[in-house]
Amino acid sequence: MMQQQAIASNIANVDTPNYKAKQVQFKDVLSEAKGELLAHTTDERHVPFTYHSEQMKQVNPRNVMYSHSGNSVDLDKEMAKMANNQIYYQAVSDRLNGQFSSLKTAIRGGS
Repeated sequence: MMQQQAIASNIANVDTPNYKAKQVQFKDVLSEAKGELLAHTTDERHVPFTYHSEQMKQVNPRNVMYSHSGNSVDLDKEMAKMANNQIYYQAVSDRLNGQFSSLKTAIRGGS
């Protein structure tokens, strides 16, 4: 979702002078989500499940300039990223729907 929003913002601002294209760093988003997870250990031998981090930026501007106006959006690259993101999203959605269908079949007793 965040990646799609960043790409859409980049495409919308392709002609905006001095606009810096944004990108989402999956590693940063995952690290931040990991910091929000809560777990309790029931044995002192368990691996600690704590995470301490500073506030991480999830959306980072790119510092590359492609045009004389200071705009760093490459429309062809952004459109390719959007297509890739949509294909990935559709594949994950289809896979989840298949898993839920399997669970429904198991709950209904195979009918």
